[in-house]
Amino acid sequence: MKEELTFRIENLALTSIKRHIFLCCDQTKPKCCDKAAGLAAWDYLKNRLEELNLTGQGGIYRTKANCLRICQSGPIAVVYPEGVWYHSCHPPVLERIIQEHLIQGHPVQEFMII
Repeated sequence: MKEELTFRIENLALTSIKRHIFLCCDQTKPKCCDKAAGLAAWDYLKNRLEELNLTGQGGIYRTKANCLRICQSGPIAVVYPEGVWYHSCHPPVLERIIQEHLIQGHPVQEFMII
């Protein structure tokens, strides 16, 4: 079991993670945005991070969340380790978060919740 766990950790490059973005985008009962818009945001984030080689050894990890409990002005995202929360995370906003926060380390003030 430990060997399997070690393999998964290495395969996912978990020890290389610099930032982790959670995106509220596949709600059982959509409240903060239309379900299709949330899934489109997820697809954009996932594909763009891959395009830019930011996943794995690139140091950016992503997680699709069912609900981050803000339930307004979504899709909602949170980036760790900083704990910066964002609203309105549609593809153009996600591109700014990717470029400015995930890559450069500067949170995007215009879309921050806290």
